[in-house]
Amino acid sequence: MRGLDLKQDELFSYTTLEQRIPNDHPLRPLRRLVDTVLASMDRDFDGLYSRRGRASIAPERLLRASLLQVIY
Repeated sequence: MRGLDLKQDELFSYTTLEQRIPNDHPLRPLRRLVDTVLASMDRDFDGLYSRRGRASIAPERLLRASLLQVIY
């Protein structure tokens, strides 16, 4: 079962990650591009996952994390 791509804004903090990252950071435009591409693949992801069972980690999260590892 495919998990949801939920974003947790705060974790034991009063500021969000969006507030900590400068607006001109080079990864911001890349994030928008990646989110657009992953949103277009939504139907493909749905076809790969069962409707039953425990929800997995959202494939969008896994792909974003892998991309960051490749970049850094």
